Amino acid sequence: EPHAATARKDDDKQPPKMSTPTTFWRLAGMSYMQYVNRAASCVTKALKEPAKSKALARSDFSYNASAWEAGTQGTKTNVTTFAAAGK
Repeated sequence: EPHAATARKDDDKQPPKMSTPTTFWRLAGMSYMQYVNRAASCVTKALKEPAKSKALARSDFSYNASAWEAGTQGTKTNVTTFAAAGK
């Protein structure tokens, strides 16, 4: 029997137990991509120079997008922002 002084009195403050196993990011209400992006952002912010500058330079992206119609590729558009992606 545990000592009264060491017994936990705040068991009701513990997070609810899940009946099926799940991951901690799911319990936090995040998707896997949200978790990965947030973790990568935290790591990048914690880096010191020059590693921080190199990591930030790698985070830039771009790709060419084009619509296909009747088997023919349309005009290519350079996409460099997330807002322009998928349009």
